[in-house]
Amino acid sequence: MKRFTAETAQADEIVQELLHGKGAVLLSGLFTPEQIAEARDIVMRESSVADKVTHFQGKAVAEGSANLQRRVWNLLAKGQIFSDMASHPVFMEILRKFLGSEFIMGSIAANRILPGGPGQEPHVDYPYWDFHKPETHPVGLNGSFPMNAQISILLDPFTAQSGATAYVPGSQKELRYPVEEDKFFDKCEQMLGQPGDVALFFGVAWHCAMPNKADHDRTAVLINYLPKWVKPLEDMPAALSADFIKSASPEIKQLLGLNYPYPEILDQAAATNAAGRT
Repeated sequence: MKRFTAETAQADEIVQELLHGKGAVLLSGLFTPEQIAEARDIVMRESSVADKVTHFQGKAVAEGSANLQRRVWNLLAKGQIFSDMASHPVFMEILRKFLGSEFIMGSIAANRILPGGPGQEPHVDYPYWDFHKPETHPVGLNGSFPMNAQISILLDPFTAQSGATAYVPGSQKELRYPVEEDKFFDKCEQMLGQPGDVALFFGVAWHCAMPNKADHDRTAVLINYLPKWVKPLEDMPAALSADFIKSASPEIKQLLGLNYPYPEILDQAAATNAAGRT
Protein backbone atom coordinates (compact mmCIF):
# COMPACT_ATOMS: atom_id res chain seq x y z
CA MET A 1 0.00 0.00 0.00
CA LYS A 2 1.12 3.53 -0.70
CA ARG A 3 1.68 5.47 2.50
CA PHE A 4 0.87 9.12 3.09
CA THR A 5 1.06 11.55 5.98
CA ALA A 6 -1.29 14.41 6.76
CA GLU A 7 1.20 16.68 4.96
CA THR A 8 1.71 14.51 1.86
CA ALA A 9 -1.87 13.30 1.36
CA GLN A 10 -2.95 14.59 -2.04
CA ALA A 11 -6.63 13.91 -2.69
CA ASP A 12 -6.31 13.49 -6.46
CA GLU A 13 -3.43 11.01 -6.15
CA ILE A 14 -5.27 8.98 -3.50
CA VAL A 15 -8.47 8.87 -5.54
CA GLN A 16 -6.53 7.48 -8.49
CA GLU A 17 -4.93 4.84 -6.28
CA LEU A 18 -8.32 3.79 -4.91
CA LEU A 19 -9.91 3.53 -8.35
CA HIS A 20 -7.08 2.34 -10.60
CA GLY A 21 -4.23 1.27 -8.32
CA LYS A 22 -4.15 -1.22 -5.48
CA GLY A 23 -7.43 0.07 -4.06
CA ALA A 24 -6.06 1.01 -0.63
CA VAL A 25 -3.70 3.53 0.99
CA LEU A 26 -2.30 4.06 4.48
CA LEU A 27 -2.44 7.46 6.20
CA SER A 28 -0.40 8.36 9.28
CA GLY A 29 -0.08 11.30 11.64
CA LEU A 30 -3.77 12.25 11.68
CA PHE A 31 -4.49 11.42 15.33
CA THR A 32 -2.57 11.91 18.56
CA PRO A 33 -1.74 9.03 20.92
CA GLU A 34 -4.18 10.59 23.41
CA GLN A 35 -7.03 10.49 20.89
CA ILE A 36 -6.32 6.87 20.04
CA ALA A 37 -6.13 5.92 23.73
CA GLU A 38 -9.45 7.66 24.43
CA ALA A 39 -11.20 5.90 21.55
CA ARG A 40 -9.74 2.55 22.55
CA ASP A 41 -10.79 2.91 26.18
CA ILE A 42 -14.39 3.52 25.11
CA VAL A 43 -14.39 0.59 22.70
CA MET A 44 -12.93 -1.75 25.32
CA ARG A 45 -15.58 -0.72 27.82
CA GLU A 46 -18.45 -1.02 25.35
CA SER A 47 -17.28 -4.43 24.07
CA SER A 48 -16.69 -6.07 27.42
CA VAL A 49 -19.65 -8.35 26.65
CA ALA A 50 -20.12 -9.95 23.22
CA ASP A 51 -23.79 -9.16 22.72
CA LYS A 52 -23.81 -7.02 19.57
CA VAL A 53 -24.54 -8.18 16.05
CA THR A 54 -21.55 -8.57 13.77
CA HIS A 55 -20.91 -10.09 10.34
CA PHE A 56 -19.16 -12.95 8.58
CA GLN A 57 -19.10 -15.21 11.60
CA GLY A 58 -20.06 -18.51 10.00
CA LYS A 59 -16.67 -20.03 10.70
CA ALA A 60 -16.52 -18.48 14.18
CA VAL A 61 -19.94 -19.84 15.12
CA ALA A 62 -19.02 -23.27 13.84
CA GLU A 63 -15.83 -23.23 15.92
CA GLY A 64 -17.55 -21.84 19.01
CA SER A 65 -15.45 -18.68 18.97
CA ALA A 66 -18.00 -16.06 17.91
CA ASN A 67 -17.42 -14.17 21.18
CA LEU A 68 -13.87 -13.41 20.02
CA GLN A 69 -15.09 -10.91 17.42
CA ARG A 70 -17.06 -8.02 18.92
CA ARG A 71 -18.69 -4.97 17.37
CA VAL A 72 -19.56 -1.65 18.99
CA TRP A 73 -22.23 0.26 17.08
CA ASN A 74 -23.56 3.84 17.28
CA LEU A 75 -20.15 5.25 18.16
CA LEU A 76 -21.20 8.88 17.66
CA ALA A 77 -23.30 8.59 20.81
CA LYS A 78 -20.43 7.15 22.82
CA GLY A 79 -17.90 9.97 22.71
CA GLN A 80 -17.02 13.23 20.94
CA ILE A 81 -13.78 11.59 19.80
CA PHE A 82 -15.71 9.56 17.22
CA SER A 83 -17.32 12.65 15.67
CA ASP A 84 -13.85 14.18 15.49
CA MET A 85 -12.51 11.06 13.79
CA ALA A 86 -15.37 10.73 11.29
CA SER A 87 -15.11 14.36 10.16
CA HIS A 88 -11.32 14.69 10.11
CA PRO A 89 -10.40 17.38 7.54
CA VAL A 90 -8.07 15.05 5.63
CA PHE A 91 -10.87 12.48 5.26
CA MET A 92 -13.34 15.14 4.19
CA GLU A 93 -11.01 16.52 1.51
CA ILE A 94 -10.26 13.11 0.00
CA LEU A 95 -13.82 11.83 0.12
CA ARG A 96 -15.30 14.96 -1.44
CA LYS A 97 -13.19 14.09 -4.48
CA PHE A 98 -14.06 10.39 -4.33
CA LEU A 99 -17.78 10.34 -3.44
CA GLY A 100 -18.95 13.86 -4.23
CA SER A 101 -19.03 16.99 -2.10
CA GLU A 102 -22.19 15.96 -0.20
CA PHE A 103 -21.18 12.39 0.67
CA ILE A 104 -22.60 10.81 3.83
CA MET A 105 -21.62 8.22 6.41
CA GLY A 106 -23.19 4.78 6.19
CA SER A 107 -21.91 3.46 9.51
CA ILE A 108 -19.36 4.07 12.24
CA ALA A 109 -18.54 1.12 14.46
CA ALA A 110 -15.63 -0.62 16.10
CA ASN A 111 -14.45 -4.15 15.43
CA ARG A 112 -12.50 -5.89 18.16
CA ILE A 113 -10.93 -9.28 17.47
CA LEU A 114 -9.55 -10.89 20.59
CA PRO A 115 -6.55 -13.25 20.67
CA GLY A 116 -7.62 -16.51 19.06
CA GLY A 117 -10.29 -14.86 16.92
CA PRO A 118 -10.63 -16.68 13.58
CA GLY A 119 -11.05 -13.64 11.36
CA GLN A 120 -13.55 -13.35 8.51
CA GLU A 121 -14.36 -14.76 5.13
CA PRO A 122 -13.21 -12.68 2.13
CA HIS A 123 -15.95 -10.22 1.22
CA VAL A 124 -16.82 -6.77 -0.10
CA ASP A 125 -18.48 -4.01 1.90
CA TYR A 126 -21.86 -2.27 1.90
CA PRO A 127 -23.61 -1.48 -0.41
CA TYR A 128 -21.75 -4.04 -2.52
CA TRP A 129 -21.76 -6.80 0.11
CA ASP A 130 -24.60 -8.85 -1.36
CA PHE A 131 -22.88 -9.21 -4.72
CA HIS A 132 -23.07 -12.94 -4.05
CA LYS A 133 -26.70 -12.44 -5.21
CA PRO A 134 -26.03 -10.75 -8.58
CA GLU A 135 -29.65 -11.11 -9.67
CA THR A 136 -30.66 -8.56 -7.02
CA HIS A 137 -28.66 -5.79 -8.74
CA PRO A 138 -29.53 -3.81 -11.89
CA VAL A 139 -28.50 -5.03 -15.30
CA GLY A 140 -25.35 -3.33 -16.57
CA LEU A 141 -24.04 -2.39 -13.14
CA ASN A 142 -20.43 -1.29 -13.55
CA GLY A 143 -17.62 0.35 -11.66
CA SER A 144 -17.52 3.65 -13.52
CA PHE A 145 -18.06 5.45 -10.21
CA PRO A 146 -17.62 4.44 -6.56
CA MET A 147 -20.47 3.88 -4.12
CA ASN A 148 -18.34 3.27 -1.06
CA ALA A 149 -15.19 4.21 0.81
CA GLN A 150 -13.96 2.44 3.95
CA ILE A 151 -11.77 3.83 6.68
CA SER A 152 -10.16 1.73 9.41
CA ILE A 153 -8.57 3.74 12.23
CA LEU A 154 -6.18 1.36 13.95
CA LEU A 155 -6.42 1.25 17.75
CA ASP A 156 -4.04 -1.71 18.16
CA PRO A 157 -1.01 -2.88 16.17
CA PHE A 158 -2.10 -4.43 12.88
CA THR A 159 0.57 -7.03 12.18
CA ALA A 160 0.68 -10.30 10.28
CA GLN A 161 0.48 -12.06 13.64
CA SER A 162 -2.49 -10.08 14.97
CA GLY A 163 -4.55 -10.56 11.82
CA ALA A 164 -4.20 -7.26 9.97
CA THR A 165 -6.84 -6.85 7.28
CA ALA A 166 -5.95 -8.76 4.12
CA TYR A 167 -6.94 -7.58 0.65
CA VAL A 168 -6.21 -8.44 -2.96
CA PRO A 169 -4.64 -5.40 -4.67
CA GLY A 170 -6.57 -4.35 -7.77
CA SER A 171 -9.61 -6.50 -6.98
CA GLN A 172 -11.80 -3.39 -6.75
CA LYS A 173 -11.81 -3.47 -10.57
CA GLU A 174 -13.57 -6.86 -10.62
CA LEU A 175 -16.84 -5.51 -9.15
CA ARG A 176 -17.97 -8.89 -7.86
CA TYR A 177 -17.91 -11.05 -4.78
CA PRO A 178 -14.77 -13.18 -4.33
CA VAL A 179 -15.18 -16.91 -4.87
CA GLU A 180 -13.06 -19.88 -3.90
CA GLU A 181 -11.51 -20.09 -7.36
CA ASP A 182 -10.00 -16.63 -6.89
CA LYS A 183 -7.53 -18.12 -4.38
CA PHE A 184 -7.79 -15.02 -2.20
CA PHE A 185 -5.26 -16.17 0.38
CA ASP A 186 -2.63 -16.86 -2.29
CA LYS A 187 -2.88 -13.32 -3.69
CA CYS A 188 -3.60 -11.12 -0.70
CA GLU A 189 -1.48 -8.51 1.03
CA GLN A 190 -2.13 -7.14 4.53
CA MET A 191 -2.88 -3.60 5.72
CA LEU A 192 -0.09 -3.36 8.28
CA GLY A 193 0.13 -0.42 10.66
CA GLN A 194 0.42 0.89 14.18
CA PRO A 195 -2.15 2.53 16.47
CA GLY A 196 -3.19 5.84 14.95
CA ASP A 197 -2.58 4.78 11.36
CA VAL A 198 -5.53 4.79 8.98
CA ALA A 199 -6.28 2.33 6.19
CA LEU A 200 -8.44 3.99 3.53
CA PHE A 201 -9.75 1.67 0.86
CA PHE A 202 -12.44 1.15 -1.76
CA GLY A 203 -14.72 -1.34 -0.04
CA VAL A 204 -15.47 -3.32 -3.19
CA ALA A 205 -11.88 -4.58 -3.05
CA TRP A 206 -11.85 -8.15 -1.73
CA HIS A 207 -10.76 -8.12 1.90
CA CYS A 208 -11.17 -9.73 5.31
CA ALA A 209 -9.84 -9.71 8.84
CA MET A 210 -7.24 -12.42 9.32
CA PRO A 211 -7.03 -14.71 12.38
CA ASN A 212 -5.57 -13.06 15.45
CA LYS A 213 -2.66 -15.24 16.55
CA ALA A 214 -1.06 -12.55 18.72
CA ASP A 215 -1.30 -12.08 22.48
CA HIS A 216 -3.18 -8.78 22.18
CA ASP A 217 -6.44 -7.48 20.73
CA ARG A 218 -6.73 -6.24 17.16
CA THR A 219 -9.18 -3.35 17.23
CA ALA A 220 -10.16 -0.60 14.81
CA VAL A 221 -12.81 2.03 14.28
CA LEU A 222 -14.54 1.23 10.99
CA ILE A 223 -16.24 4.01 9.05
CA ASN A 224 -18.31 3.44 5.92
CA TYR A 225 -18.88 6.44 3.62
CA LEU A 226 -21.36 6.63 0.74
CA PRO A 227 -22.66 8.96 -1.95
CA LYS A 228 -25.50 11.07 -0.59
CA TRP A 229 -28.22 9.04 -2.34
CA VAL A 230 -27.25 5.56 -1.08
CA LYS A 231 -29.32 4.37 1.88
CA PRO A 232 -27.03 4.14 4.95
CA LEU A 233 -26.31 0.87 6.71
CA GLU A 234 -26.98 2.30 10.17
CA ASP A 235 -29.95 4.57 10.98
CA MET A 236 -27.70 6.88 12.95
CA PRO A 237 -30.05 9.88 13.38
CA ALA A 238 -32.66 7.60 14.96
CA ALA A 239 -30.08 6.36 17.47
CA LEU A 240 -28.86 9.82 18.48
CA SER A 241 -30.45 12.29 20.87
CA ALA A 242 -32.18 15.46 19.72
CA ASP A 243 -29.53 17.44 21.61
CA PHE A 244 -26.75 15.69 19.69
CA ILE A 245 -28.42 16.44 16.36
CA LYS A 246 -29.04 20.07 17.29
CA SER A 247 -25.46 20.74 18.39
CA ALA A 248 -23.72 18.69 15.68
CA SER A 249 -21.18 20.43 13.48
CA PRO A 250 -22.05 21.14 9.83
CA GLU A 251 -19.74 18.28 8.82
CA ILE A 252 -21.48 15.78 11.10
CA LYS A 253 -24.92 16.94 9.93
CA GLN A 254 -23.78 16.30 6.37
CA LEU A 255 -22.43 12.87 7.30
CA LEU A 256 -25.73 11.99 8.98
CA GLY A 257 -27.56 12.77 5.73
CA LEU A 258 -29.50 15.63 7.30
CA ASN A 259 -28.74 17.91 4.34
CA TYR A 260 -30.30 15.51 1.84
CA PRO A 261 -34.11 15.82 1.81
CA TYR A 262 -35.11 12.52 0.22
CA PRO A 263 -37.23 10.54 0.71
CA GLU A 264 -39.79 13.10 1.75
CA ILE A 265 -43.58 13.41 1.70
CA LEU A 266 -44.00 15.63 -1.30
CA ASP A 267 -47.59 16.61 -0.47
CA GLN A 268 -46.28 18.16 2.72
CA ALA A 269 -43.28 19.65 0.96
CA ALA A 270 -45.57 21.32 -1.57
CA ALA A 271 -47.76 22.71 1.21
CA THR A 272 -44.75 24.04 3.08
CA ASN A 273 -43.35 25.67 -0.04
CA ALA A 274 -46.73 27.23 -0.82
CA ALA A 275 -47.01 28.59 2.72
CA GLY A 276 -43.59 30.12 2.41
CA ARG A 277 -44.63 32.04 -0.69
CA THR A 278 -47.71 33.66 0.93
